Amino acid sequence: MKTYGHFIGGKAVAGSSGQFGDVFNPSTGEIQAKVAYTTRVELDAAIANAAAAFPAWAAVNPQRRARVMFKFKELIERDMDKLAELLSMEHGKVLIDAKGDIQRGLELIEFACGIPHLLKGDFTEGAGPNIDLYSMRQPLGVVAGITPFNFPAMIPMWMIGTAIACGNAFILKPSEKDPGVPMALAELLLEAGLPPGVLNVVNGDKLAVDTLLESPDIKAVSFVGSTAIAEYVYARGAANGKRVQAMGGAKNHMIIMPDADLDQAVDALVGAGYGAAGERCMAISVAVPVGEKTADALIAKLKPRVEALRIGQSLDTSVDFGPLVTGVHRDKVKSYVDKGVSEGASLLVDGRNLKLQGYENGFFLGGCLFDHVTPDMTIYKDEIFGPVLSVVRAPDFETALSLPSKHEYGNGVAIFTRDGDTAREFVSRVDVGMVGVNFPIPVPLAYYTFGGWKRSAFGDLNQLGPDSVRFYTRTKTVTARWPTGIRAGADFSIPTMK
Repeated sequence: MKTYGHFIGGKAVAGSSGQFGDVFNPSTGEIQAKVAYTTRVELDAAIANAAAAFPAWAAVNPQRRARVMFKFKELIERDMDKLAELLSMEHGKVLIDAKGDIQRGLELIEFACGIPHLLKGDFTEGAGPNIDLYSMRQPLGVVAGITPFNFPAMIPMWMIGTAIACGNAFILKPSEKDPGVPMALAELLLEAGLPPGVLNVVNGDKLAVDTLLESPDIKAVSFVGSTAIAEYVYARGAANGKRVQAMGGAKNHMIIMPDADLDQAVDALVGAGYGAAGERCMAISVAVPVGEKTADALIAKLKPRVEALRIGQSLDTSVDFGPLVTGVHRDKVKSYVDKGVSEGASLLVDGRNLKLQGYENGFFLGGCLFDHVTPDMTIYKDEIFGPVLSVVRAPDFETALSLPSKHEYGNGVAIFTRDGDTAREFVSRVDVGMVGVNFPIPVPLAYYTFGGWKRSAFGDLNQLGPDSVRFYTRTKTVTARWPTGIRAGADFSIPTMK
């Protein structure tokens, strides 16, 4: 059986704690690997290696750092099939979705290849008499990332790419549920020419998280996960003087107006609601048809599509989605379905008893569809993170607009309509960070920023795009005057350009 350790100082380290987590094959329910939990000694070694590697890496010019990113991109493309199969086997998402996970990460690496341009500062010649004024962006030092199980390729690359291209050293603590791809990415970066120690990977539990949040050598922490942990990471990291961005949970709504193309809307709901078994922070989990006529027509088209979903083991290219990541998580999602029934929602499609022949021990759950869900129900308020879609009927546009705006989460939202005025008003007024118009999963491309509002995100700077460069650097502003041979004497007032 394979055992994952750590990646410290450019080398694989077995791990000495004697404590291990199980890495399951979600399709079979079998333990396929073990992952070693780090010790404080190993964490200190990772931090020390990063700190030692940082000065030389920061001194490498941006163009040479970009070349490492270019080579890294080539190596990932070379190993795409192998990485996707590993990801699929550990996470449970189907192969085409696993490749999408990797590809979206690669788009950030492509963005990071432009770091020579992205790090350019400003310059003003003659800001005052013989005075030039300019700014520069410099790396922070050693920074860290804590990433979730649901995107084991994309989210580590989102963090690593910009942070390292900006000249920082990086410590990654990936999810212990599917550590294979993050460990493989570290090996590929070394092959791409990244100096040993610039990237270190430590696997572990709360000890690893708390050490990264408390160490004075860690200057910034990026996190993606549940809201409860995001809030903890933000509070504890900020209390220790760190820059923190912490992305939390979501409850993403999709508004379907009476004039919407219902076939297009149903396609969007099926893909965005049930893709990756709903284990996406940008999954659509609430459909909001406006008007009873729209709701009835939507349900008539949606219910048979959910009933016809093809569910199977993750390497089967003919299925729509695979198992959930662990049995514990599957049972938690099931308990939400039970709760929805007990609270009075109408369960139109029940996937709780799905069993696959030959994979009876896999962590499978069929698609579930609720109708007549109300905002006071638990299945509406909580993030379920599974293949469960709730339909909340709204009598009018204002009610539909208020639902995502009033929800405690504000990650993503979508509206489907043919009317430009309606779409424009919705985009302007909705209290959510990322909005799709006739687009169900509005994850921005890498040159725009990714981040929600309200309790979906903590911190002032988002991931991706210009915000990621700002997050992993600090600005230094220089006011320079060169002697001209003319002295005006001491000036005891504050300098101005008058």
